[in-house]
Amino acid sequence: MKALVCTQHGPPSSLTWGELDDPGIAKGALRIGVRAAGVNFPDTLIIEGKYQFQPPIPFAPGGEVAGVVLEVGEGVEGYAVGDRVMALTGWSGFAEQVVAPAFKCFRIPDGMDYATASAFGMTYGTSIYALVQRGGLQPGETLLVHGASGGVGTAAIQIGQAMGATVIASTGTPAKRDALRDTFGVEHVVDTRGETALKDAVKGVTGGRGADVIFDPVGGDVFEQSLRCVNWGGRILVIGFASGTIPAAKANLMLLKGSAVVGVFWGAFTMKEADANAKNFEQLFAWYEQGKLTPHISHQFPMAEGAKALDALINREVIGKAVLTLD
Repeated sequence: MKALVCTQHGPPSSLTWGELDDPGIAKGALRIGVRAAGVNFPDTLIIEGKYQFQPPIPFAPGGEVAGVVLEVGEGVEGYAVGDRVMALTGWSGFAEQVVAPAFKCFRIPDGMDYATASAFGMTYGTSIYALVQRGGLQPGETLLVHGASGGVGTAAIQIGQAMGATVIASTGTPAKRDALRDTFGVEHVVDTRGETALKDAVKGVTGGRGADVIFDPVGGDVFEQSLRCVNWGGRILVIGFASGTIPAAKANLMLLKGSAVVGVFWGAFTMKEADANAKNFEQLFAWYEQGKLTPHISHQFPMAEGAKALDALINREVIGKAVLTLD
């Protein structure tokens, strides 16, 4: 089968559009004919050998796909050949076919196209787990979203709005701040690079209280600011480290704010609490059908040109999601 192949660890330019063996069906799994695949930050890490999980070379990156069931593995119930599904794959998704465990597959709602479905699973799955199970976000609370123009950031904004929170979004460029206001309807947008310190900007919006829940996929200096602008009893959600710097939490600041720093490892949650993850997706699909959320796809490429999508992500050109498609 054709695939975007990593034959040696390196930048996106090292990937080649070549051949990999067709995946064999496994017990408890589905073989899927891929129609579209979402592009995510972990894809940029896995090809450089920097991700916490590392497949043997050669492999195709790609952690989420949407397509059609081609074969149903032994022991799988409730799926049939021809079903439209989205799937969480970890890697191997940038290819014509992929095999995924059935518990990591979900039927695509009627009216959702393959590109949208491929951009849905990882970012919305991560964000709802962060805000519901880990953050305990409540209606009327204030949610601060860092890295707000990215995939998980835009998903967190929409989920927070659907849950009845007041959303503050932080990002670093005027174009992205405009997009957050115009496309996602965020009233309160703060500049992470402005003359006013981030902590002061957030306190200005909240009347000095700070944010109740802080969603942080950035790390680095942004995390330090979060410790200083979290409300009493607030929760800082550690999603990832897109800045490239893993920060350390100052325990005295947590003590003074009565706050909590909470780790969010959605990948483990999908395996350890598959039923709860499935219920999260039921809620997400309901919100989608109600028009309360949908992925914003700013970049779309043929799968053979996947390196361009990864470069766009690395260069912070993407607002929302980038997607690869196959005819």
